[in-house]
Amino acid sequence: MTHRLKKEKNYSYIEAGEGTPIIVLHGLMGGLSNFDSVIKHFSQTGYKVIIPELPIYTKPLLKTNVKSFAGFLNEFIEFKGYDEVILLGNSLGGHIGLYYTKLHPSKVKALVITGSSGLYESAMGSGYTKRSDYEVIKKKAQDVFYDPEVATKEIVDEVYATVNDRNKLIKTLAIAKSAIRHNMANDLPKMQTPTCIIWGKNDTVTPPEVAVEFNELLPNSELYWIDKCGHAAMMEHPEEFNKILEAWLNNKNL
Repeated sequence: MTHRLKKEKNYSYIEAGEGTPIIVLHGLMGGLSNFDSVIKHFSQTGYKVIIPELPIYTKPLLKTNVKSFAGFLNEFIEFKGYDEVILLGNSLGGHIGLYYTKLHPSKVKALVITGSSGLYESAMGSGYTKRSDYEVIKKKAQDVFYDPEVATKEIVDEVYATVNDRNKLIKTLAIAKSAIRHNMANDLPKMQTPTCIIWGKNDTVTPPEVAVEFNELLPNSELYWIDKCGHAAMMEHPEEFNKILEAWLNNKNL
C-alpha cells in the first residue's frame, strides 16, 4: 500500500487526488490495497479517490448487514461534506453501493460495479467447513481469480486468518445471509443512476449471467467485459479496468 491511512473521528480511509470524489467500496475479503491501481490512476486524472475501511467485522452482529453498511457510508459521505459522489464497488462493496444509491439517489452521480453481489449470493458464505486446512483455503482464494498466481501468499494468509477467526467467520456468514435478504432485483428497474458494469468473463463467484441480469434490470447501465478475468477485475487486469472506466466517465462527462 503506497498511500497512508488517514484516521479521523471513527473513520480510517485512504485519500488521493483532487476533483470529483470517487468513493471506492471494498469487498468482504478485499483489502484496500486491491484498489492500488485505481487510486493511482484516477487521482492523477481529475478525481479525488477515497477508500474507507468498511466496518465489516467491527459492528455488533445485529448490525452486520448490507443496510447498516449503507448507513455507515451515508455517515461517512456527510462527514466528508460531499454533495454528490461517484461510487465504485467490488463484490459486497458493489451491493453496498447499489443499496446506498437506492436510498440516496440524489447523492450518487454515477455507480460502478464489478463482480457485485445483490442478485446472486450462493458463493459468498459457503465452503468454510474445512477452514483449518490451509490448502483448501488457498484453492478457494485462487478460484476468485482467472490466474491463480494473483492470489499471493499474503492474500491467502489473510483469507485463512479471517475464516479461522471465529468472530469474523460468524460475521462473514451473517453478511452472506444479509446479502440474500437484500436482493436488489425488484429495486434495480427504478434506479436511474448512470451505472458502469465491468465484469470478468471468467468470474466464478458472480458468474457472467449475473452481469447480464444487472444490465437488463438497470435502466441506465452499460456492460463491459474483461476476458481471462475472474471476480476482481481491478486487480487482475488493472490497466484494462482503468481504461474502460475512464472512457465511460469521459463519455458521461462525469
